[in-house]
Amino acid sequence: MLIPRNSRLGFWLRRMQWLFWPMRVPRCDDSVRIHPTAIFTGFPENVEFGRNVIIDAHAIIHCHKTGKIRIGDSSYIGPGAMVHTGKKGGFVTIGQNCTVQAYSLVHGHGGCEIGNDVRIAGHTVIIPANHRFEDTTVAIREQGLTKSGIKIEDDVWMGAGCRILDGVTIGKGCVLGAGTVVHKSLPPGSVAVGSPARVVSNRFESQPEAGQE
Repeated sequence: MLIPRNSRLGFWLRRMQWLFWPMRVPRCDDSVRIHPTAIFTGFPENVEFGRNVIIDAHAIIHCHKTGKIRIGDSSYIGPGAMVHTGKKGGFVTIGQNCTVQAYSLVHGHGGCEIGNDVRIAGHTVIIPANHRFEDTTVAIREQGLTKSGIKIEDDVWMGAGCRILDGVTIGKGCVLGAGTVVHKSLPPGSVAVGSPARVVSNRFESQPEAGQE
């Protein structure tokens, strides 16, 4: 018999599960706040949290046996967001004072490095892998993946629904408009919009030089 999760009985069964079968969570100090409905799968012992990290409701943290996840001090993983190393050897590193907002996906197949003070709005997808499809005689699912990795430098802001594809570096101080699809690297300070991403200005180049008004 299936019991609906939102039923009264389903609620109390979940409460009993938390009491008698505690959730496996990464080792962390008392400053870390993990919502009771957050989910840790795979190998939580390969996950490392800094101080004052917050993991909100229904967030999912999945780490492969040979993977690694590191989330820095004072960073926040929002409701329903997922941080997932992918398969063998994947890793995700998130720096200090970062936010991964609701229902965003951060994958680590080919390695994902996120710097400090990065703002990732809801429903963003960051995936450092691509399916190969060169051979038309073989099913795409059987041709494997390319995994070059993604690097996001400090002080980047991504609007809602961005898509960051494999092999790119997003330079320090970039701003991405909502829905931007990044398939090529962006230099520091770029303001980019559209699909594919188009640089419309540069924040650093528009700043006056020292001593000028």
